[in-house]
Amino acid sequence: MADKRVDLSWDEWDELNDPRPDQNEFDQVVEDALSRRGFLGGLVAFGSGAAVMGTGALLSSTAEAATSSRFAFKPIEIATDATVHVPEGYTWDILARWGDPLFSDAPEFNHETGGDIASDRIFGENTDGMELYEVGDRQLIAVNHEYVNPKINLPKNEDGVPTSAEEVRKLQNLQGVSVIEVEEAGDGWKIVQDSPYNRRIHQNTPMRIAGPAAGHDLLKTEADPAGIEVLGTMNNCGSGKTPWGTYLTCEENFNGYFGSTDETAELPAAFSRYGIKAESRYSYEKFDPRYDHAKTPNEPNRFGYIVEIDPADPESKPVKRTALGRFKHENAAVVIAKDGRIVVYLGDDERGEFLYRYVSNGVYQPGGDTEHLLNEGTLYVAKFHGDSKGRWLPLTPETTGMDAVEICIHTRMAASAVGGTTMDRPEWVATNPIAVEAYCALTNNRNRGVKPNAGGDDTSVNAVNPREANNYGQIVRWTPVEENHAADTFDWDLYVMAGNPNVHGDEYAGSANVHPGNMFNSPDGMAFDTAGLLWIQTDGNFKNEGDFEGQGNNQMLVGDPVTGEIVRFMTVPYGAEVTGICWSSDRRSLFVGVQHPAAPFPDGDGKLARSAVIVVKREDGALIG
Repeated sequence: MADKRVDLSWDEWDELNDPRPDQNEFDQVVEDALSRRGFLGGLVAFGSGAAVMGTGALLSSTAEAATSSRFAFKPIEIATDATVHVPEGYTWDILARWGDPLFSDAPEFNHETGGDIASDRIFGENTDGMELYEVGDRQLIAVNHEYVNPKINLPKNEDGVPTSAEEVRKLQNLQGVSVIEVEEAGDGWKIVQDSPYNRRIHQNTPMRIAGPAAGHDLLKTEADPAGIEVLGTMNNCGSGKTPWGTYLTCEENFNGYFGSTDETAELPAAFSRYGIKAESRYSYEKFDPRYDHAKTPNEPNRFGYIVEIDPADPESKPVKRTALGRFKHENAAVVIAKDGRIVVYLGDDERGEFLYRYVSNGVYQPGGDTEHLLNEGTLYVAKFHGDSKGRWLPLTPETTGMDAVEICIHTRMAASAVGGTTMDRPEWVATNPIAVEAYCALTNNRNRGVKPNAGGDDTSVNAVNPREANNYGQIVRWTPVEENHAADTFDWDLYVMAGNPNVHGDEYAGSANVHPGNMFNSPDGMAFDTAGLLWIQTDGNFKNEGDFEGQGNNQMLVGDPVTGEIVRFMTVPYGAEVTGICWSSDRRSLFVGVQHPAAPFPDGDGKLARSAVIVVKREDGALIG
């Protein structure tokens, strides 16, 4: 079993260990909306006001072609090879690869060993969410390292499973976050080795626990009897950026790291809701008792949070913000409401889970104290209705029957208690900088059925997933009433339903803004540029056959929210996922993550595959987009 565990994707791991419902409540909401208005009745709508005005209509391919495009590039075709492709007039290069030294005393990467054990002074594995920061005249990038690929990271181990505490420490250090200073010189963008800002934050980095759950009995351990400090962050997926210049890294699939050396040990009831089982994914518990929940039963409760990091202060201690809830955090999209309060949109990336929002009690004042803004506020869960309306349901002791701390630690149960809408893997949320609207990628759900989720919630077909076997995914958009992100109600529509018009002639062909020249599956990462264009990254099926014939490798597309037009900008190597994106301060360079590529990317034949951050530029030096 061990060799099979490390080969599974996190989605497959969860499906094996914690099967989720085949159908979700959001599907029923979409189905209800479709039955009311028909497929062309405005459920899939374009234009920032389409959902509000009720005038949205699907664009035909002819109408789409007639629109005035805002894209400064010629869309590219699919690819199925082992390299990166960008549009004509653009170039790409490597910025950072797993194993690249951040400091001059760190060793160069060794393909025979997968790098040495000093892995906390090198660029980590499997890049994901990232953000760029300007500190004086310096540019820093904070970038996540989501998980490891043990068969590659430990190439001398036949099955990829660690056999010693030293090997476990290596895998632990390869995850977390890198903060790197970068600069552009005559030979392109490079990491500034030995920069005072370069920093590795990993699974053994000391962190502070803040917010309502700090000090609670469920967070106390023998090593931390006060329940206010924890070692490390793990499975760091998407990211967020606060108005005051800090980085939010998101702990996602933390459940798979914990196991038990005692097969008879009884698991806490709450573990089931979070998919924590007796067997872990990487066998850490055999060599590090902190990951053995038979010995440290509260340790899993100390993960699954948003962690705030100050890239400008390398001596600062990261902070776990428990007020933002505990679940499989995908990313954290931060906006300022009309009255100055901070709003954070949060997705829980698992079938049958929820979309959340956090609203601070206090208001943001530039230069003022920000500590309270992510500690004191209210969590909400989204409720979608079939009439294209929705509401944020507050998670409070009065609405859930749980106390404030329980809501922070057992957030999934709180959302179930108030009847939030179960979703199909809500991943990245992105907010439009030039329109008051937000988007969430619902990446896919290949097995719909009648089973409830782990919380017993109704997961029958509902409104935002109109297809019974959703292998393609879609992007839902909502507009808060009165253009206020802190408002409790919103209007919603679907910006796009991915599909394959070459294979299907029904709703599985996708919405009308999907055609043979831009089709894709499994939208995942998303970000807006300053011009209001939506950059969409995919993490889906790259086999280029069957239902996915003609879709090729994973890709990055760009969408115009006003016209609905979507075009392909980049493709990545076979086997890889596109994930993480940010721009240089002058917007003339685009940084993009390439995760878990298949060999020989990027170092050539006979070398280990290495995740990387690449940089894309226009040959004429103009703005990207």
